[in-house]
Amino acid sequence: MIIDDRLNIFINSVHREFPEEITALEKKALEDGVPIIRKSTQNLLRFMLLMKKPAKILEVGTAVGFSAILMAGICEDCTIDTIEKYPPRIKEAKENFERYGLNSRIRLLEGDAADILRELDGSYDMIFMDAAKGQYIYYLEDIIRLLADGGVLISDNVLQEGDIIESKYAINRRDRTIHQRMREYLYAVNHDKRLESTVLVEGDGLTLSIKK
Repeated sequence: MIIDDRLNIFINSVHREFPEEITALEKKALEDGVPIIRKSTQNLLRFMLLMKKPAKILEVGTAVGFSAILMAGICEDCTIDTIEKYPPRIKEAKENFERYGLNSRIRLLEGDAADILRELDGSYDMIFMDAAKGQYIYYLEDIIRLLADGGVLISDNVLQEGDIIESKYAINRRDRTIHQRMREYLYAVNHDKRLESTVLVEGDGLTLSIKK
């Protein structure tokens, strides 16, 4: 955790609970070792969705569908496109969307995110990025193209458990590429003149960006 564990537990304890079906899905995902968004990120998403009230959402990184189902439950009039390439998770996500009666509102796009993003057109009021961290920088140009004017981009896991501040030589060799690319991404979203961005120390770190 980036912030003190006790403080994080306390903050989560004062937030309103999510519906039982969401907590049950969260519990199963965690038991199965599936990485899903942390409680603090769930609370931030709830706040942003209720404030922004997006009609169309794009999610990059479906996993088993937890965050898409969470967003669909909060924003009951929205539709969601979500991208995933890993077949076992695609199968489970489809089963979860069917189980929760969300097939008419959530469209699962199967394949590599870079390829799918290039082919998408139209615009989205909100984009939630929670995919392979080393690829964020390569998705960014298409993400900005697809984001509506005034739309919000939320990027998760940008601080890498706090390791983002370390020298690359203090990072495990196998993680250095991700470390460098995430630093490039943080610089890019905060200096791109089409965006207004801020970095939040929530969960594993997030950026919030608004398209001007």
